[in-house]
Amino acid sequence: MSLLTVRELSTFYGDFQALFGVSLEVAEGETVAVIGANGAGKTTFLRTLAGALPAARGSIEFAGQPVGNRAPHALVDLGIVLVPEGRKIFPSLSVRENLEIGAFRRRPGPWTLERIHRLFPILDERRDQPGTNLSGGEQQMLAIGRGLMANPRLLLVDEISLGLAPVVVKQLYAVLTDIAREGTTLLVVEQDVSQVLAVAQRVYCFRKGAVSLSGAPERLSRAELAAAYFGA
Repeated sequence: MSLLTVRELSTFYGDFQALFGVSLEVAEGETVAVIGANGAGKTTFLRTLAGALPAARGSIEFAGQPVGNRAPHALVDLGIVLVPEGRKIFPSLSVRENLEIGAFRRRPGPWTLERIHRLFPILDERRDQPGTNLSGGEQQMLAIGRGLMANPRLLLVDEISLGLAPVVVKQLYAVLTDIAREGTTLLVVEQDVSQVLAVAQRVYCFRKGAVSLSGAPERLSRAELAAAYFGA
């Protein structure tokens, strides 16, 4: 069953068009990757899905109902939650308070503070420290944990590997696999192609604001991916 269906989505920043007729589907329980170079429109796409940017044209359906241009808090209530690029940790709040903010509009579900602490034990150990005192990898754990505290049906994850060492990225992707096993549907934007394709059931490549290739990772050759990513 399709949880998210996007059809011919176009988004603008003022007069500048950033997305050109993007269509995409995410099934319930699936992990879907969106890859592409800088400026391909990946973050714009997630921000539009999360209600942070208006959709100029096209449609967005979630669990069978139209949700295009709804307010971000209304989308959180439905179960769409964004883990933003750059993590966006609240500097004036402790680690625990950053997590609790994520539960402000929480839905019923399995993700609790205790469950997040089991997933990321370091967040329990450092719960009273300011969130910005954590390392980059730990802040990414905090951002993911904060998103999960709302008990999303669909978790949008933007650039999980940004600025992080490869060993940390590998650990975070192992956690994403655990999150998927819990039943959370994932839509992951990423430039680290090898990492994200290892966990995704399907991939969409963006180039210049449009989908240049899509399919199951195991059915796409490196040459096809490179041509879609960089242009042939």
